[in-house]
Amino acid sequence: MEKQTTPILTYIMLAIATSTWGSAFIAGKVAIESFEPATVAFFRFLGAMLLLFPIMWMMEKNRPKPTKKDWGLFALLGLTGIAIYNICFFLASKHAPVIKSSLFIAANPVLIVLLSGWFLKETITKRHIVGMIVALFGVAIIITNGQLLDLVKTGFEPIDFVLLGAVISWALYSVLGKVVLGKFSAIVSTTYAVFFGTLFLLPFALYELTWSQVQGATVGVWASLLHMSIFVTVISFIMYYQGIKQVGAAKASIFINVMPVSAVIMATIFLGETFTMAHGVGALFVLSGVYIGTYVKTKKLKRNTPSQEAMVK
Repeated sequence: MEKQTTPILTYIMLAIATSTWGSAFIAGKVAIESFEPATVAFFRFLGAMLLLFPIMWMMEKNRPKPTKKDWGLFALLGLTGIAIYNICFFLASKHAPVIKSSLFIAANPVLIVLLSGWFLKETITKRHIVGMIVALFGVAIIITNGQLLDLVKTGFEPIDFVLLGAVISWALYSVLGKVVLGKFSAIVSTTYAVFFGTLFLLPFALYELTWSQVQGATVGVWASLLHMSIFVTVISFIMYYQGIKQVGAAKASIFINVMPVSAVIMATIFLGETFTMAHGVGALFVLSGVYIGTYVKTKKLKRNTPSQEAMVK
């Protein structure tokens, strides 16, 4: 009976979508060689915006008309999840190993649960707290490469605070997204968030960008930007959204954990980064913490509308 009801093709599609999100770490590492972080983010979302608007117009013809409050929420989504998150993300791409960045950001779901409890008054259980502690312990192992006492002696590196900023901004974006998704679909919410995020990134890109950078950018750099715009931001998002419609947000959200795994594998293959024993132990704690902290929650969400994880990554 289980074989008849298990949509294998949908699960494969979800795995491909979330694996593609992991490739953003690799593409970002390439693009950051020629452009500064805000410029990379601007080009990524400018391309995505040009694709998302026609898709939204075709797929969401009867979408609700946004109010002034809705536009304000869309602007906050663009500020947190598109502008601030991606500036932090590409700064980390420039100054931190992909393995460290991807495993650090993997702790995101637990923080989302906690912020949902504080701001949206959702129930926070003991499992959520335990999950957060376990995941943060894993992050500490990754940051220190297993030398936890070094954290006490030397404290955090500057790039660790940038990664923390990425985690916090994405968690805020996700919590705001829960509010917006009560009225609008994931495609509409993402399209407007990308629009505002691109506007916020424009001044930084104009300040950073020089004509010599444009001329000096290689084919690989432009291909990386196109990959992030088309495949990471648009196509994989649509695949993930279709997966949510077919199997529900709870089951689809499990595949989010594929993202850091794919990023780590690609970093070792394409960038020659070293995957240490500490990374493996830290990743185990992070993923275990995410599972512990979100399992009860996802079980309750089985029949709910698509969650914030349907929104662009």
